[in-house]
This record gives sequence, C-alpha cells and structure tokens, in this order.
Amino acid sequence: MTQLTLLCLPYSGASAMVYSRWRRTLPQWLHVQPVELPGRGARFDEPLHTDMGPLAMQLARELYPTLQAPYALFGHSLGALLACEIAHALRELGSPEPVALFASGTAAPTMRADYDRGFAQAKTDAELIEQLRTLNGTSEEILANEELMDLTLPILRADFLMCGRFQPRQRALLRCPVHVFGGTADKATTEQLMGWRQETTGSFSVDMLAGGHFFIHEHEAKVLRLIKDQLSVHHRRHGLAISA
Repeated sequence: MTQLTLLCLPYSGASAMVYSRWRRTLPQWLHVQPVELPGRGARFDEPLHTDMGPLAMQLARELYPTLQAPYALFGHSLGALLACEIAHALRELGSPEPVALFASGTAAPTMRADYDRGFAQAKTDAELIEQLRTLNGTSEEILANEELMDLTLPILRADFLMCGRFQPRQRALLRCPVHVFGGTADKATTEQLMGWRQETTGSFSVDMLAGGHFFIHEHEAKVLRLIKDQLSVHHRRHGLAISA
C-alpha cells in the first residue's frame, strides 16, 4: 500500500522521540517519519545549530534523495518554523511541495517581533530555566535535576537563539494548504496564529485546543485526529487507498 509520509519536526530542546508514539496511533496509510535535529538523540555528537536557514537546507538535502511524494510536514513551536523552512528548501532542491503543512503552537514567521524576546535574551541558566517555567511543560523535578539540565540547557539555549535570530526571507509563497493548531492558554495570540495565512496561496485553517504550550501532548488524541482527517482528504486526491 502506498503511504503518505508525515515528516515531524520537534520543538525546542526535544528530540524526534517525542513523536514516536504517533506511529502506533495513526493509521497504516500514514507513515510517520520523525526528523532528528543535530545535537540531540541519535545525532547527539553533531554540532548544534543557531541559524535556521542553513539547518533547514541541511535537513532538506538529507531528506530529498529518499523522500517520495506525497508527503506532509508537521512541526510544533520551533518545529513549525523549521517545517516551513524545510518546505521551501525542498522546493528549491526540486521536490514537489508537501500536500499540507501543519504549524503548531507558535506565532507566524512574519509576526515574531516580540514573541521570542524573553527566550533569546535569557543570559544565565537560571533565566533560561525561568523561561521554561512559563511554558508549563517541564516538571520542577526535572528542572531541579542538575545532571539532566546540564545536558538539556545547551540544546535549549541554541534552539531559543535560533528562534530569536530567525528572520523570514522574501520568496514565492507556498501553494500547499497550511493548517494551524493553537492552545487557548498558550502564548501565541489568535492574530499571531492567523498570520500563518500569509505563508501560502493555498487553503488555510486554524484549530484551537484547550491547554497551554504543550497542548499537543495534553490533547494528543484530538491533535492526531485532526491531522488524520486533513491528510485523508489529500490522500484520496492522490488516488491512494485508505484503511483504518
């Protein structure tokens, strides 16, 4: 059975493993392919990146030789920006556009003037940990674990710096549908989420879910159902059979 590939980009500080459970939950026609970033997980020995453009192109070059259409991109927070950049990078390399881009939990590229300021300006480890607390996604037990935080903080610092430095480039808009997910108690405002509409000439939608920044874990079943429902439409358009 021909599958539709879903490339999944992790949020700041995370590895591709945050999407490992999705493989067991989503239907067989949807192939979940978490994308590991340098400096974490299986790529821990590689240098961390602080510039999103070169990172997106590096990942696109790695994916391009084996990536077969149809495919879609999903990213949460930092991963949403990176997913958008990878879509453009793959197009530059000659790949077809994704059938859909899912941008979750972050302001649109053109509406980030103040969004990342607190994280990018955090100087000390204590300031960085305090910024983490505002996201309500890391337990105090983990934040107090010095050994674990010694491993995690350099990754977070690089990721937050990458977000803070990010500047969208002038280029042709995507043509694929863009589907946005937001948390009702998250930092991203409705206006900032709606700004993703400016990234495509294709269709656009916004779904709001209860919860804060990590609503994708709090309401994982609903997030996956929304992804499956959207992609099943694109899957049928490519004449591919769908099974539960």
